[in-house]
Amino acid sequence: MQTNNRIFDDISQLMTNAMGVAQGAKDEAENAMKSMMDRWLADREFVTRDEFDAVRAMAQKAREENEALKARLDALEAGKD
Repeated sequence: MQTNNRIFDDISQLMTNAMGVAQGAKDEAENAMKSMMDRWLADREFVTRDEFDAVRAMAQKAREENEALKARLDALEAGKD
């Protein structure tokens, strides 16, 4: 009876170790894929979300300033008539 328990303990330990190795391999594969994707994206000169948002905010501000200037010009032209 003691031998059966020992065998089950050994099998259990083997399975636990195998799961640890599988998890390690999964983590390593994920890290390698992420690194490869980061390099690929960097080579394509994509912008980050922060950079995109900053440029978008600048464009919105410029658009608003243009509209204000156009309104002033229209008011000046209306006063000339």
